[in-house]
Amino acid sequence: MTTVAFFDCFSGIAGDMVLGALVDAGVPLEVIGAPLEKMPIDPFQLEAVRVERHGISAVSVRVRTAESGVVRTYASVRALIDDAPVPPRAKQMALDIVLRLAEAEATVHGKDVAHVPFHELGAVDTIVDVVGTALGLEYLGVERVHASAVATGMGMMKTDHGVYPIPGPAVVELLKGVPIYSRGIMSELVTPTGAAILAATAASFGEMPAMRVEHVGYGAGTRDLDIPNVVRMLIGRAVEDESVFGPVPAVVLEANIDDMNPEFYEYVLERLFAAGAQDAWVTPITMKHGRPAATLHVLCGSDNEERCRDVIFSETTTLGLRRQPIEKWTLPREIISVELDGGTVRVKIARNAAGTVTGIAPEYVDCASLARETSRPLKQVFSDAHQAAQQQLNPS
Repeated sequence: MTTVAFFDCFSGIAGDMVLGALVDAGVPLEVIGAPLEKMPIDPFQLEAVRVERHGISAVSVRVRTAESGVVRTYASVRALIDDAPVPPRAKQMALDIVLRLAEAEATVHGKDVAHVPFHELGAVDTIVDVVGTALGLEYLGVERVHASAVATGMGMMKTDHGVYPIPGPAVVELLKGVPIYSRGIMSELVTPTGAAILAATAASFGEMPAMRVEHVGYGAGTRDLDIPNVVRMLIGRAVEDESVFGPVPAVVLEANIDDMNPEFYEYVLERLFAAGAQDAWVTPITMKHGRPAATLHVLCGSDNEERCRDVIFSETTTLGLRRQPIEKWTLPREIISVELDGGTVRVKIARNAAGTVTGIAPEYVDCASLARETSRPLKQVFSDAHQAAQQQLNPS
């Protein structure tokens, strides 16, 4: 089962709007706030308020902090996130977002990426938006992100550098290749942080992918517009993954690598999964002259093949790869939630063509998180979740 998120950016997107949508979709505010409070940044208060935008109930997440006058560089922000107490996948996502933002700002202002000062990126609320977004998507188990065409607004706006056109230069840089339109609204609808989130996470832009929606979140912006100033986020299961029992077309990309630091593979795999790989793994091999090496394997759909191929060429030392079209068989799956002492655990249920349960698999991330919070052995939490799922499926 692949959990996907779709950002409907009909009224633009900003970092605080994304946080609001995540909270509205079911992410507890403390999941975002608790790790951030442990970071060495200026004190802040995080609150979520239920508001209404043209009849749509939405969540507005507000970050309250005193102006410190601190101007951080990309290098200093990266170091903050590197040391942050957040899960590895969320940390990598946050790093990807700030890198995209840094590269855009450096291009616009003609500066070096590592040292260009960021008035927006260095602000506490932007750091909260970026890391909070990564934590929220991780909590919801989102494996792939898609987005609509992006409404940007039009006109002129005041910035720290003077009066700029809308969309701002950094936003345009971040959304290169993305379908954008003004909607004729004389206001800034997309902030650099919102654009960076899309640039770093979205696998595609345009029509909503086929999905079975399970959660919907509306994140409120601060603009008073003629349309609801919200970003809508839909979370659900990719329909392609729950098809009837039968063959599904896919692609396997492979590369033999004998000259790369083995420590790099963890990062390469993280990047591949972020690019939409359905699976990725490494196997040891022996090449000519008895040289030890490894084969990198990547399983992906045709819609993410190009992104995965780009990751392989940019993040490894290989000069070529093999491509094999294959068919994979997938059991229909569903996710249920079970309540245990101290929290909730998601459990994956697999069924055969006749509908009979053939597999019960508690989500490791949920079990590990609950084990840490309750100081219970992980194997006990896993066993309790498995048993609770069995009882829920067979109440008699």
